[in-house]
Order: sequence, then structure tokens, then C-alpha cells
Amino acid sequence: MHEQLSLGSPTRFLSVLDFDPLTLEACLDLAASLKAARAAGRRHVRPLEGRHVALLFEKPSLRTRSTFQIAVHELGGDVVEPPADVVLGGRESVADVARNLERWVYGAVIRTFAQARLEEFADAAPSLRVVNALTDEEHPCQALADCLTLIDTWGGLRGRTIAFVGDGNNVAASLAQAAAMLGATVRVASPVGFELPHPVRESVGAVARFGGGVVVTNDPIEGVFGADAVYTDVWASMGQESEADARRHAFAPFQVNARLMAHAAPEALFMHCLPAHRGDEVTDEVIDSPVSVVFDQAENRLHTQKALLAILAGE
Repeated sequence: MHEQLSLGSPTRFLSVLDFDPLTLEACLDLAASLKAARAAGRRHVRPLEGRHVALLFEKPSLRTRSTFQIAVHELGGDVVEPPADVVLGGRESVADVARNLERWVYGAVIRTFAQARLEEFADAAPSLRVVNALTDEEHPCQALADCLTLIDTWGGLRGRTIAFVGDGNNVAASLAQAAAMLGATVRVASPVGFELPHPVRESVGAVARFGGGVVVTNDPIEGVFGADAVYTDVWASMGQESEADARRHAFAPFQVNARLMAHAAPEALFMHCLPAHRGDEVTDEVIDSPVSVVFDQAENRLHTQKALLAILAGE
């Protein structure tokens, strides 16, 4: 792992695209090792010993907040959580918040709205390790957990097909970038007007390896046909509540149910980043079925985020 990282260890993770393929693979390898060590009761990797990491969250969180808190603690560090009303520009500029924190903490984990807001923060404090814990445009930490979950099951992603059914959103964007970098094809099936943005498709094409890539369709059956995994997400994300009724009407044909799963490959996995709106984007019979790995994905958030923090610390 250290030989791969000698190519240039990153100091921030605002996007999957901040990692080259070797670093992405190294992160996932380290995550698997840390997962095994934790299961065996071994927790000797402590690159954050004596260091503080700030969690700056403008959006609600269960999985992201909990797993980063645990990850920082298990890596030897301490968590600082300033109140939400002071973290990102409410009382002072985003850049000034960053410059203050740069004097006190080693890193910042940020969950906010616009990706540009996150980038402004990172650019203002270049010595900080900055992690994107979710923006409207990207969710790279989720993609790490998704890839580890698939590696746990398949051994690797090369040659596999993952269907993402629903909004071409931040989760779909980061998943497509990471999975294509590892050699998978991601088919994103969305209603007209909700497709994966063209700049994201171009970014996937630029990093895809081993025949991987992204395909966009407006037909859910075409999207899942023969797929090795079927992934979905809520129809209205945080900040889109006012659009919920219109989105429910547009996305109804894209519900992942037993009929749709029947078009995927036999024993195709079901994936969801959670929280799930049962009865909307997915039915109980699918999310609670033996092929569902949604809670494996949730667990793997901890292991991949520990590996990510370790890599950003130069381990």
C-alpha cells in the first residue's frame, strides 16, 4: 500500500476524483484490513493520536455523523462539533470559518449543500485535511462504502454491471465515478429531466478503466436488465421536500420492487444508501430480502471512513 501511495498522498477528499485509481484501491484495501482487525479486536492503527477533527454538518445525519465520530475515536483522535448555526457562513464567511479552524484542528468533515461551498472552505485552509461528507452534487464517502460492500461479495468490480434506478443525484454521481474507476459499468435509469448530469458522465468517461463506464437510460427495465446489483435512493433528497409530490408522480414507474428485480441477474444484490422511504423507491419485500446489502453498506461507512482518514493522514 505504501508504495502505491508514494505516488502522492492526497490531503483532501472532496470528490472521488481526488483519488487516482491506485489510491482508491489502496483505500479500499486498507478498509478491508481495518474491518478484519476490528472484528478480531485489534485496533492498533492510530494516525490521529493527539489530533482533532471538526465535524461541520449543515444537514441531518445518522450514519455519516456516527461513523465519523467512531472512526476518529478509533484512530486515536478527538472530535470537535461546533454548533450548526456557526459552522459555515451563518455568522462569518465560509473562508473565515476555515481559517479559524485551521489554527486549531487537523481536519474537517463537512456535510453541506453546494459543492462550491465545500471547495471554498478547502481552498481557504490548505493545511487542513478536508472530507466531503455529502453535498448536493457528490457523496464520495458513500461510494467508498458501496465499493467495499461489492468487493466483500464479489471480490472485485471489474466486468460487473450496477443499475442505479432513480434520480441521477449525488449518490449516483459518486458511485459511477468510483465503480467505473474499478472497472464496472453503471447504468443510471431515471425519468426524463432527472438524468445524471452530462459533466458527471464526462468525468466518469475520463477515469473509467477495464471497460467500465456509465450508461444513461429512461427505461427502468433496460437499466436493470441482467445487472449484478440494483441500487436506488430516495426520490426527494434533503432540500427537495417542496418537490416531493411531483417527484413521487415522476418516479413511480421506477420503484424497485420484485417485478423490477426479476429483470436483473439471478441473485442480484439490492443496494440503498439509506434512509429509505419504504413503499416509495423500494418495497419491503426487496429491502428486507436475502439479497439486500443495505446494512452492510451502512456498516462499511465506518471502515472506509477510517481508511480514508488514515490515508489523508499519510498512513
